Amino acid sequence: MTRAFVLWLSRNGPQFPMNSMDEAMQNALGHATIQSPIQHFQGYSQRLCKLLLGFDWAPVVRLAEDLRDCWRTAHQVFLCGNGGSAANATHMANDFLYPVSKRKGSALRAHALTENPAVLTCLGNDEGYDEIFSFQLAALANEGDLLLAFSGSGNSPNILRALQEARRLGMKSYAILGYSGGKAKELADVPIHVAIEDMQIAEDTQTIICHMIMQWLYAQRDLFATPGGTAAT
Repeated sequence: MTRAFVLWLSRNGPQFPMNSMDEAMQNALGHATIQSPIQHFQGYSQRLCKLLLGFDWAPVVRLAEDLRDCWRTAHQVFLCGNGGSAANATHMANDFLYPVSKRKGSALRAHALTENPAVLTCLGNDEGYDEIFSFQLAALANEGDLLLAFSGSGNSPNILRALQEARRLGMKSYAILGYSGGKAKELADVPIHVAIEDMQIAEDTQTIICHMIMQWLYAQRDLFATPGGTAAT
């Protein structure tokens, strides 16, 4: 397929209705559809690097310190998201449970609210998709636990309901958000707002931020945890 034909197709091919996030993606990509793969990959890398180098890390420091406190005090950490963010929630629950120390009985008590299909479909069917995370928190979470929500738009109703439930329970809530941050930016105790209108880079930053924190916690594992689950004094 020649570049000229791709350009012609982009201008004259079938047109489909776009929502606001589709339009934002088109703006972010620019002319990526007519670039060579290497040009697109370099542009993507540059956008991601520019975002990280100019980022305000203060709320990430707060999250790192609060996760360390959860490890020290045995408070639970709950993660949630939709789509790719749901996969990231499951991924990071794993990383906080085992790779964070690689020692039996010494880890964060991390749970992904996205991981049980039976629970998700039951709640979705009986209570509605908006409640699939909030009902789990109501049953499992306690005051002092931590909620970490992932959302590209910040407007997913089930994420908003989870943040509201966390507040009702006396949990500390964080949300890693893209685009404008949406309504979740106001509901989270500490929003971590990645202001980019690109869903893929927004989801990249969820794992990048959490991997940074996981490595920082791993480096401190001898300070507050020992093999067998005995906390250091």
